[in-house]
Amino acid sequence: MRAVIFDLDGTLIDSAPDIHAAVNRMLAEIDEEALSPETVRSFIGNGVPVLIERVMAARGLHEARHSALHELFLRHYNADPATLTTLYPNARAVLEQFAAEGIALGICTNKPEAPTRSILAAFGLDAMFAVVIGGDTLPVHKPDPAPLLAAARALGRDSTVYVGDSGVDAQTAAATGLPFALFTEGYRRQPVQELHHDASFADFADLPAIVARLAPRPAETRAP
Repeated sequence: MRAVIFDLDGTLIDSAPDIHAAVNRMLAEIDEEALSPETVRSFIGNGVPVLIERVMAARGLHEARHSALHELFLRHYNADPATLTTLYPNARAVLEQFAAEGIALGICTNKPEAPTRSILAAFGLDAMFAVVIGGDTLPVHKPDPAPLLAAARALGRDSTVYVGDSGVDAQTAAATGLPFALFTEGYRRQPVQELHHDASFADFADLPAIVARLAPRPAETRAP
């Protein structure tokens, strides 16, 4: 029995436009200049608290304002986190294929759990995922291995593949020992060759073959 666990931002969805919009609405409220889409995109991946830290550093804001800005950002973002967000091409079809094959699906993301669930529901994907671990579900978040291990335990399958797009995901997978498939079209900041991965892909249409190789069905397993 097999499972596939996905990161969310930069893996299944391109959420950078909505995150960028919420960041700039936050900055406008405190009379600070907007940041470019490319700048905000480079800040994504380590969770909202780190995102806010990076925004504050870019605008020279005092660290004492972090809590208030964190709350302000979430108010803007949670109001509608899927206005500009899109699924990556072929992602839905592959998720449907996996579900039809009986592969258990999970999410392990550093995005807070509430907007994660809202986005999955907005795209009609929420029923596909048996477990959702967000950045605030546990006391720790990726690259700590605990969230990914918790997702894998909840799915309870013999073979599990993790799919992500970033250095954070690569570190997390390495810490758990789970096979890792790297999506190269997301928010990665390092060259592919510098990141731990067992396979890489640029098109979701290629993922089923990768999962079949990294987590073969018992009947497909061959003796060495």
